[in-house]
Amino acid sequence: MRAEEAAGPAPLPENSRTSEGGAGWTCGKPGSFTDLLPERVPDFSWRRPSVLWRSRNDVVARLFGDPSDAIRRRCVGALRERGTPAAFTVHRSAPEFSFVLMGDTGEGDKSQYAVVPPLLHAAAGTDFMIIASDVIYPTGDAGEYPEKFFRPYKDYPGPIFAVPGNHDWYDGLRGFMHVFCGLEEDCLPPPWQGPLAFVPRLLWRRPGTVDARALADARNLYRGAPGQQGSQPGPYWAIDTPSLRIIGIDTGITGGIDRDQGEWLREVSAGPKPKMLVTGKPIYVDNDHRPGEIEGGGTVDEIVQDPAHNFVAAIGGDIHNYQRYPMALADGRTINYIVSGGGGAFMHATHVIPRTTVVNEQRFRCYPLRGDSLSRYSRLYGRWLRMPGLFELTPEEATAAIEHRLGIKAGRGYAAEPSRRARFVAALLGVPRGRRPRARFARLPVRRLPQRFRSEMADWDTPPFFKHFLRLDVTEAELRIRVYAATGCGDQETDPPCEDEVTIPLR
Repeated sequence: MRAEEAAGPAPLPENSRTSEGGAGWTCGKPGSFTDLLPERVPDFSWRRPSVLWRSRNDVVARLFGDPSDAIRRRCVGALRERGTPAAFTVHRSAPEFSFVLMGDTGEGDKSQYAVVPPLLHAAAGTDFMIIASDVIYPTGDAGEYPEKFFRPYKDYPGPIFAVPGNHDWYDGLRGFMHVFCGLEEDCLPPPWQGPLAFVPRLLWRRPGTVDARALADARNLYRGAPGQQGSQPGPYWAIDTPSLRIIGIDTGITGGIDRDQGEWLREVSAGPKPKMLVTGKPIYVDNDHRPGEIEGGGTVDEIVQDPAHNFVAAIGGDIHNYQRYPMALADGRTINYIVSGGGGAFMHATHVIPRTTVVNEQRFRCYPLRGDSLSRYSRLYGRWLRMPGLFELTPEEATAAIEHRLGIKAGRGYAAEPSRRARFVAALLGVPRGRRPRARFARLPVRRLPQRFRSEMADWDTPPFFKHFLRLDVTEAELRIRVYAATGCGDQETDPPCEDEVTIPLR
């Protein structure tokens, strides 16, 4: 008998599903990402009125109509006038390749840089990177690309493609179009019409000036190597390979796409070749279906689910955590709908996700685990309110409270029953009910509070960060997706925990 057979199978690497250490709760040493930080780390916080005011275009678009469709048409028209092919497609000849994908990256603070070392290790050998939504926070300004895009990813050797998110649209997409598409023109002004059009025109935040020389200098300094250069045809695009077609769409501020982009999406989705969608807004998220309206009729998800188009996965950013919904369709196919928005910005809580009904809870995956999310937020509230004795829950206490509230097995094999205090904190911090509540405080209406008052205001700059990124490996036969955690812990940087994995047949 060989020695390795006598010793038995090798132990599986730790992750958040196996231990608290795998989740990053017991950091042995801080990560080396601190050495990558600029001398002055921007003090970014969503609790600042100035940041909220600069992000006002989201509110303007929802109250007076999203101008993204009309602005995008102008930008696309300008690209085509200079000779960009109408198909907006990049062709790659290799049938086997790998790439890395992450969403919602650019706050420029410790939580963004904490993702970089594990990404460079786990993404070794990949051919390119895709950023799915919100490259730059808070408002996509061109002047912030040097410190929030070029500098953090200076050591990634391949080209980077991106689809814009709502925050990239807050400057009319000007910074994004200049950096990724080389478009100099300003595609504004917004096209509001009518007697009250002066109101949104007055409130709409106009883009700042683009310092083309400063951006060119930053590109040459940080990402000037020949292998790092790539040509992105537009705000929406396709990467066509013999094995898989990757399609990226621009969902503007509120999640819809314009008529022209809808026609393009139908055209590039045609045929039996396997396809994967990358979108700024996820289609399934938080146990909710958001199909994505197309101007003039139809939805993005109708195109994705059409068996003639052969989509195998749809990945969206915008929500800053990881979720996966393997959706079994009536024709026997399964499409994996994935949320991947943990690339560096604040973490959206997962403990507020209800017990899933769009797919069986047993098949649903999320990162961080709901119990870890509740534990992290309980510590924040305990510190803010100066009542740690009341609010702070250990991961074990938080997991027990999650299991009690949702009626699920939440992970790591804990056997403890939740205390009344843990159940109260869970209810107060927004854990929904998955079964009939037993206690009066279980009926607190916390779920009605807007998400931004729970997560956007609750950022932190110490491990565990609970960030993540995806590595996708493509062969002629299959697509393998692995989800790696970025905790900020030094002992998890060179071998980051794999939190989820799925292999999708392409034949």
